[in-house]
Amino acid sequence: MMNKTNFNTLLFLLSLLFLQSCHVSEKLLIGGCGWDKVAIVDKKTEAIEWIHQLNKGDDCNDVEITKAGNVLYAYKGGARLVTRSQEVIWDYKTKKGEELYTATELPSGEYLLGICAHPSRIITLNANGIQTKEQNFDSGVANVHGQFRQIYPTANHTYLIPLMGKGEVIELTQTGEVIRRIAVGGNPFSVKVLKDGSWLVACGDAHKFVVVDPGKQTVTKTLSASDLTSVSLLFVAEPFCYKNGNVLVANWNGHSKDKTQPKLIEFDSKNLVVWKMAPNEAISNISAVHSFRGKK
Repeated sequence: MMNKTNFNTLLFLLSLLFLQSCHVSEKLLIGGCGWDKVAIVDKKTEAIEWIHQLNKGDDCNDVEITKAGNVLYAYKGGARLVTRSQEVIWDYKTKKGEELYTATELPSGEYLLGICAHPSRIITLNANGIQTKEQNFDSGVANVHGQFRQIYPTANHTYLIPLMGKGEVIELTQTGEVIRRIAVGGNPFSVKVLKDGSWLVACGDAHKFVVVDPGKQTVTKTLSASDLTSVSLLFVAEPFCYKNGNVLVANWNGHSKDKTQPKLIEFDSKNLVVWKMAPNEAISNISAVHSFRGKK
């Protein structure tokens, strides 16, 4: 029979194993224009833990982990939802002449895709990847490739659209009305809504990101390359906003000859660099990033 001491030791060891198995660390899902892969990296070790190979000609500018733990990404010619075991759940393809750069899961479990075209299109897919809704709008940008990248669906059921070719962000209702049009400069790539309702806008080749007060329709804060000494902001692509106020920025280097700069940079609320990704030859470019918690 097991004595009390041995039993308590066994309980301790089992508890320790349980805690270790449940311990999670921060993971980063990354993709990038000009890179032929989507990958998951452990942020602490910076080790690549999962790779999904893209097809020739795919150009990924939006990545996301869904509530079910699958990988959703846009790839210029469409959008795919894949499992971690590389199974394709659905694969939506655009029409000839269109480009797709937004793919995100909605709170309803449906999926929103943003398509650059004439007219531009915002469509909704059901869980099986079947289109259920479509909204057309005029971006005002003639060049399809220069229209937009990441559309942000708000809690108020509007869409924030950073218009690259106009250097501005518009807020569009589901009836097609533009209720805000705010100049931010550069060729804005992505916009996120902060906890206080402000908009964080990544301004691409303007080498900056800005915070916008949508009510006053003014820029209230700017962090640009000239404000920094330890790193350089190149093409400022997708930002990921942490609950503690930190911002993780995809520092895309596709338009720069300087390949020494970190491809990901995390800033705190005082604009101090608190983390940056070390050089990694296996990672070409990063323009899209999504942070999530995963088991070690």
